[in-house]
Amino acid sequence: MTSRQPVAHFDLPSRTPKRWRGLPRWLGALALVAMAAFAGHHLAMQNGLARLRDAADHRLDMLATGLDADLARFEYLPALLEMTPIVPALLGTPSDMPLRDAVNRYLDGVNATAGAEMLYVLDAAGTSLAASDWDRPGTTVGQDLSFRPYVIDALGSGRGRFYGVGITSRKPGYYLSYALRRDQPTRGVVAVKVNLEEAERAWRKLPGDVVLIDQRGVVILATREDLKFRPMLPLDGLQRAEVQRSRPYGEAGLRPLQWAQKEVLARDVQVIALDGVDQLASTRKLRGAPWQLVVLDDLAPLRVDARNAAITASLAMAVLLLMAVTLWQRRRAVRQKLANQAALQLAHDTLESTVVARTAQLHAAQGELVHAGKMAALGQMSAGVVHELNQPLTAMRTLSESAAILLDKNRLDDVRGNLQRIRGMVDRLARLTSQLKTFAHKSELPLAAVPVARAVADAQVIVAEATKKNGVAIEVDVQPATLSVMAEEAALGSVLVNLVRNAIDAMQDSPSPHRTLRLEARPQEGRVILRVSDTGPGIPPHILPRLFEPFVSSKPAGTGLGLGLAISAQLARAMDGTLRAANLPDGGACFVVDLPAAVEAILIPTPTGVINK
Repeated sequence: MTSRQPVAHFDLPSRTPKRWRGLPRWLGALALVAMAAFAGHHLAMQNGLARLRDAADHRLDMLATGLDADLARFEYLPALLEMTPIVPALLGTPSDMPLRDAVNRYLDGVNATAGAEMLYVLDAAGTSLAASDWDRPGTTVGQDLSFRPYVIDALGSGRGRFYGVGITSRKPGYYLSYALRRDQPTRGVVAVKVNLEEAERAWRKLPGDVVLIDQRGVVILATREDLKFRPMLPLDGLQRAEVQRSRPYGEAGLRPLQWAQKEVLARDVQVIALDGVDQLASTRKLRGAPWQLVVLDDLAPLRVDARNAAITASLAMAVLLLMAVTLWQRRRAVRQKLANQAALQLAHDTLESTVVARTAQLHAAQGELVHAGKMAALGQMSAGVVHELNQPLTAMRTLSESAAILLDKNRLDDVRGNLQRIRGMVDRLARLTSQLKTFAHKSELPLAAVPVARAVADAQVIVAEATKKNGVAIEVDVQPATLSVMAEEAALGSVLVNLVRNAIDAMQDSPSPHRTLRLEARPQEGRVILRVSDTGPGIPPHILPRLFEPFVSSKPAGTGLGLGLAISAQLARAMDGTLRAANLPDGGACFVVDLPAAVEAILIPTPTGVINK
């Protein structure tokens, strides 16, 4: 026990510091990344706010100048009307209807030149005597407007200004009023209504939102309809009484805005929350009216940019730290490289001796594998040769027997046709044997235009005896009749004969008395689709995925080697085509050969029909 106490005493303290040794470095790295992110966010926010403030100042200068100009361009109208004899004459004799009509027409002409929305004259009691819109609905002629602030101010101090909704027109506008007092006391008032909706529509073309706030803190113009005629703060009792008396906002409900000040950046610049959205509000007072023009800029895009800047700064700091760590790791790797070289040399020497022993074993196994591969290739080639030669020989026997019968019947033309078919079979055998001479070399089949109908007819002749013996009816549908494919004639014939024979063999076990073999061919987008379908039991599901593999067959043992479909698929690929198989929904199997169409098989529509090109 005493011999183990020193080990426990020295091991435990040495393990505890290793666990926390890297913690200060990680905390320092995280602190540097956080500082970089904070600095990037702060700088991006400050620069973005400066850009927004500069742009807002420019817009405020432009908007305030334009609005002051719109309000001041009608200052000359009172003096003009006061110097016109018929206006003072009407104030002296308001019941003179011809004189009133003349004043109406005069005001209409002056207003057409001045460009105001409406120009009218009121008597000392505040009743409208004549107006430029006397002949239009909603005219002020005959209306008592003595309660309106701009009339009261003009009668009291000689001049009045007022923004509000018209009593008769129900349209908002800015009213300017001037007392006509050439002869004391005041005999009447000239009022001008200015339409500011054009200016409001022009504001909508600028970035951000613009609002115009009157002396009560109510928004009277805005680029957003949901902000108009809404106070920034709830109105007190005196303000509500004044609004009720002068009706400047028509029937508006005066629902207060959700306007909250969050931060003051300068005297006329602050961050506010409007309907829960942070905005930068820049304010400018107008010279010609007791109003404030406010430009609102959404801070969400600026904060997104600041967040992106913070992420970029933090990533840059992380990259710098990783580079520093990489350099430190490289220095460690150089130190460890020399130590690892000795271990690698030892492992190399051990592997050398192992490789020498394994190489001797592999050389012995390689000879046995080569011999086995040669025997397998020889067996597969022999089976393929027997399969390919058996079909033409069977057809030649059938044709020769048929020729003998026809010769007995003195049908010489038919005998000559059979002999020509036998000669074609001999040519095919010659081509097959010539292909066997170059079996060891990879080559492409010579492709030429082969009529599909002729290839199908040749295949029918070869399988005629098997068809008759098994009671199979063959249906051929080649459309158009001149349809041709780019193929090697012998290879195409081998594929068709093999597919037809397989279909006949499959229908031997079919319980249905109607055994039908159907061959169809159709052009499709520069290709020819040839289908061979039967009414047999179909392909077993467990064989269908491996149908085109060598030595895979659904036939009973001893009746097939499973090479026919594998050879057919290889021949189809050699002719730039494909061969695939599937089971039909109503029973039976369908094999589809996809080959390139010959040039003469391309159909060209004409006004009188279809021709071949």
